[in-house]
Amino acid sequence: MTPEHRDVPVLIVGGSLVGLTTALLLRSHGIDALAVERHAGTAIHPRAGHFHLRTLEIVRAVGLEEKVRKRAVELYDPNGGINNVESLAGTEISHFIQNLNEGVEQFSPTVRCFIDQDAIEPIIRERALELGAEIRNRTELVSFEQDADGVTATIRDLESGGESTVRAQYMVAADGNRSPVRNRLGIEMRGHGYLSNSITIYFRADCAPLLEGRNQGVTYVTNPVLRGFFRLNRSGGSGFLVVNLIGDIARPEIVAQYPDAPWANVAEVVTPARAEELLRAAIGVPDFPVEVVDVATWRAQADSAERYRDGRVFLAGDAAHTVPPNGGYGGNTGIGDAWNLAWKLAAVLKGEAGPALLDTYDAERRPIGELIVEQAYTRYVTRVAPYLGSEGVQPIVDDFSMELGDRVHSSAVIDEPGDDGSVHEHPSEAGGRPGSRGPHVWLERDGRRISMLDLYGRGWVLLATNDEWTAPAGVERHVVPADVADAYGLGASGASLVRPDGIVAWRARERVGEDVGAVHARLLSR
Repeated sequence: MTPEHRDVPVLIVGGSLVGLTTALLLRSHGIDALAVERHAGTAIHPRAGHFHLRTLEIVRAVGLEEKVRKRAVELYDPNGGINNVESLAGTEISHFIQNLNEGVEQFSPTVRCFIDQDAIEPIIRERALELGAEIRNRTELVSFEQDADGVTATIRDLESGGESTVRAQYMVAADGNRSPVRNRLGIEMRGHGYLSNSITIYFRADCAPLLEGRNQGVTYVTNPVLRGFFRLNRSGGSGFLVVNLIGDIARPEIVAQYPDAPWANVAEVVTPARAEELLRAAIGVPDFPVEVVDVATWRAQADSAERYRDGRVFLAGDAAHTVPPNGGYGGNTGIGDAWNLAWKLAAVLKGEAGPALLDTYDAERRPIGELIVEQAYTRYVTRVAPYLGSEGVQPIVDDFSMELGDRVHSSAVIDEPGDDGSVHEHPSEAGGRPGSRGPHVWLERDGRRISMLDLYGRGWVLLATNDEWTAPAGVERHVVPADVADAYGLGASGASLVRPDGIVAWRARERVGEDVGAVHARLLSR
């Protein structure tokens, strides 16, 4: 029997959070995509629970903000904090964040939220299917070869065992931290490497009385038995406990005695009985009634791929960067990858941009991925594993800068003279600088209040201070009021070009005869 063969513009390997988001975003730009996922459905356990402001802005751009926030509020306190305790019943040691959304209103039209991966993935999947994406579960990538014109892949239906071939112009590998695609391409990971052989204990227990008076969000636990953190649902009746380290690593003599760090190898020593012991030690009440539902083992790492592109294959999500969960960077960064890549693939596939535009994905996202790895490592060391020492640990960059302050540099941005090439800055300092996310400003349009960010996400936008500016074909023009012009650093006759991903690509503070059409073509590598 001749194997089935089909053609598709983009093949996505992986149908979890990042793969589903990539499929959704490609379809939002009118590009057909096939995502293959070996698991039967979406995530079955809560993971990736802290979603950042930029991620919620992306969710807002695809029309899912209300649905996601409604589900999030059902599960967690929307303004929960992040603190450190001896145990749930014990003394509070410190606060990392008092209120998840303190001060966000001046920078964003949305808010951060806690929502687990098993809750958000079905929402994204449903929307991707509505838009026409094809998602095949219980299907795995068997092999692939690429040439100058595309990628030929063999996929297998895990139920029937049948194989078929797919010819795609491009392939996105969103296949996780062990990424078979990345390994097949010979792309190395670089960074701090292995940190701990950790576990996640999923459980049920009535912890509500222990949470009274606490601003519940993420609760780190530091005591002589373990180091890790809790995520408990709003009722306090179920959740999970991550255990990164066991034993009293606060004692220097213990650390010196065991250079191979056995305390970081939790997964090798855990048993059902030991999991209950660890859970009760974190709760802080002997013989506390608990039900362990499952124990997942995983390796905490802090690494970034040496390159995010190989020919017609792109790495995204954990395939490109693997981080410990501290700071919540994993899923958020993967969604940022998809947001950056999808519009570029769409522009090239539609013939609106030259193929060189796709080179900017690696140029823009890899420096950010490397920053994320270092910042997650810093938070892991300071919050969980101080025994690793301060050598090679970056100073902490504040959360607003990490979430909204990305700076990108590539041929898809025209830097201004004197630009220092930095990868991040505080959003209060960006001021519409090329390479930064366009600032949020409220304005009235057609009798309703919208954010400037609501103008982005579909195509290119020309922000003009007067009617003298003419938008080139394919660009939507908006004449903006004075407060918006000021926020974007524009003078009385200035203008900015904003990319489909909301990044300011070019700015003329005043009009001095610029040909916007030529600038736009240059930015698209035409």
